[in-house]
Amino acid sequence: MNPSKTFLVEILFLGLLLSAGARAEEVTLNYQGLTLNANLERAPGKTLADNAFLIVHGTQAHNGMELIKYLQSLLKEKGYNSLAINLSLGLDNRHGFYDCNKPSTHRDTDAVGEIGAWMKWLGDRGAKGVVLLGHSRGGNQVAIYAAEHDDPLLQSLVMMAPGSSTQDEDAQEFQDHYGKPLAPLLARAESLVKAGKGRTPLEHVPFLALCRDTTVTAESFVSYYGPDSRRYTPSLMSKIRKPTLLLVAGNDEVVKNLDKKCGPMVDGKRVQMRIIEGSDHFFKDLYADDAVDDVVAFLGSK
Repeated sequence: MNPSKTFLVEILFLGLLLSAGARAEEVTLNYQGLTLNANLERAPGKTLADNAFLIVHGTQAHNGMELIKYLQSLLKEKGYNSLAINLSLGLDNRHGFYDCNKPSTHRDTDAVGEIGAWMKWLGDRGAKGVVLLGHSRGGNQVAIYAAEHDDPLLQSLVMMAPGSSTQDEDAQEFQDHYGKPLAPLLARAESLVKAGKGRTPLEHVPFLALCRDTTVTAESFVSYYGPDSRRYTPSLMSKIRKPTLLLVAGNDEVVKNLDKKCGPMVDGKRVQMRIIEGSDHFFKDLYADDAVDDVVAFLGSK
């Protein structure tokens, strides 16, 4: 594959979207007082009883970003139904990237409950087995779900460049991205949470990937930056009983050394790993095609 064929990528991507558009359907459900939404793509001649993917996006992102839409189109071309969800991040009927002008009250693991709600939604509509696929932080969140829930509906797990960081790595990334230390802000937030004031807003602080100057509650800040071994994906892999595929982007500039971190957990049977050589974190320039080919081969081997 020649990654310089940008024009070809754009033409293929447009063609897939146009062919898929007539079958796309936004669906919603009510969850803890919020409306959650997702994009459902049905493959021609297939029902949810035949197959279903549930796709989870990354940090502060959404199901309309290029990678997620392209994955749904590729899967549809190969005969797979898919449901790409928008995590609410504490907002009602959220669309698009997170608006940093809105205070952040959500917690990292809130995603796990929402994934469970959508799994039930699929089961209630006839799905017999679901492949749970997550990208970036979404890859870590689907791993948490699989590790903590013995869900009979869960068929297989696919993690694409899943978030996998230690606290020291989080602190270094915060420093590199925002030019200020994480420790003082985290200590302040942890102190408020310990005092039972977790909903206290921290104003004019940087937060996660997008927000350089925003408002976030203390408990939200701690949930993303405080001690929690679950954010280190390798710590979860021994607890996941379902067949698992780890897709590593060979030139990942966001999640680094993933193959080395997760390598000891890969046995070639229950846990398989594929390295997409040359790919960046978002699998641009047809690398998503390679990833989906690997997913299909993985499912065919089960």
